[in-house]
Amino acid sequence: MKEKIDNIKSSIFKLSFIPPFLIRIVLAYGFYEPAMKKWNDIGAIAEWFGNEDWGLGLPFPTVNAYLAATTEILGVFLLLLGLGSRIISIPLIFTMLVAIFTVHFENGFAAGDNGFEIPLYYIIMLIVLIINGPGKLSLDHIIYKKLK
Repeated sequence: MKEKIDNIKSSIFKLSFIPPFLIRIVLAYGFYEPAMKKWNDIGAIAEWFGNEDWGLGLPFPTVNAYLAATTEILGVFLLLLGLGSRIISIPLIFTMLVAIFTVHFENGFAAGDNGFEIPLYYIIMLIVLIINGPGKLSLDHIIYKKLK
């Protein structure tokens, strides 16, 4: 019986590369559209970021628009490749926290009400990548093996 359990554990362990890969793909997909919307009309995003009457009233709105757009698009590519995954996760978490507290929090939790549910899920997945790494199916893993 113990041998059977050990075989099952071994089989499951061989699939351990799948969850971090899926997390990276889901996150890249999730960041792609917002990043492209920002880059396609960065001026309007900066105006929305800065406007105190109908926007977010953020300081340095143009700088913040470029920072958010750049972080998100870099996140898309780096997460897809599994390159620098732990590093890019940190500014992506910061971006999601800003989004939660400036846009989503007042709408409550539910994603359907533009609440903070989805950004919170992204933060949790990014924390998992920081702690566990991007997995074997990543450039980070390949580079690490070559340097070892």
